[in-house]
Amino acid sequence: MPLSGEAIRTMNYVDDISVTLRRILAVLPSLTEEERQRVSDHIRGAEPSYESVITAVASKK
Repeated sequence: MPLSGEAIRTMNYVDDISVTLRRILAVLPSLTEEERQRVSDHIRGAEPSYESVITAVASKK
């Protein structure tokens, strides 16, 4: 069965997230330890989190 336009759009969002994460990984070596810690705290505090989205996708509603 073919995917709906909404499913394809959602998968494109995931691709965008992957690009962003690659950019973050590329910058990390240039950050100080304090900057890395602040970025880490910021990522942990972000909502919705990656984990909450994975949980929502996996849930059966």
